[in-house]
Amino acid sequence: MDMVLDTEICALLADEVRECGRYAKSIQHSVRRNYKYDGTVITDADMEISRRIVGLLTERLPEANIICEEISTPWREEAPYSFVLDPIDGTDMYSQGFPSWAVALGMMDKVRKPVGAWISAPRWGLGVDELFVRLDPGGTPFVNDEPLALIGDKDAVAQVMVSSKGQSNLDFSHFSGKVRTVGSSIIHLISPVIYPNIEACVNQRAYIWDMCASHAVLLSMGMDINYSDGSPFLYNDEFVTKRKPYSMPIYAGTAHARAWLQSNLPVTCHNW
Repeated sequence: MDMVLDTEICALLADEVRECGRYAKSIQHSVRRNYKYDGTVITDADMEISRRIVGLLTERLPEANIICEEISTPWREEAPYSFVLDPIDGTDMYSQGFPSWAVALGMMDKVRKPVGAWISAPRWGLGVDELFVRLDPGGTPFVNDEPLALIGDKDAVAQVMVSSKGQSNLDFSHFSGKVRTVGSSIIHLISPVIYPNIEACVNQRAYIWDMCASHAVLLSMGMDINYSDGSPFLYNDEFVTKRKPYSMPIYAGTAHARAWLQSNLPVTCHNW
């Protein structure tokens, strides 16, 4: 049975994620770059958004697990559902003034299936200066408050979103299409369902917060993700509770598109 969350709570989460996106947009011109221990970029906006959304979840849904990129929280196997937060996906792009970044909150059910998503990309959009995606668990996805509908033949791969190291880790010798790279895994992975002429995505190894929200939307539209060797994507303990990157690059799209990519745009380095 599909999981359902109280409509009032869903609306509250949607409003908070949207407002956090607008907040990050309002201070982007003055934000300062800092660096974490691993050399990745972090800003004050990442921390403030983490505090706001984690605080809201803790107050209103204390039974839930919370996985957040910037705030460490305990994992309870008995929790009925789990939230996965990337306060700003694409922080490097955000800190440099680019528009391709997003606040992304995903939700998994008890068996770790992505079932909900609230994504705010306030400087990115479909002909307008905002993209807001909402998928309440058990519901259908909306983009900017309108029902999401697939446009175009998503099995015929001609344009692909590819993450930033793709140029040196993919074999392009049999691929005659176009690739797009914008610096945000969340935007990369959601593009096949929101853009008519983007059919699929190839993404490098990343963390659960970089993809959970987008994966929920893909699943709701009949698409999925698998590893670059063709095996099913797993929300295993290494990835979820130990918060390690997934084990190899991934293909996202329809089943036909993923199989086509594996043959025509193969990965040359599975540790990428």
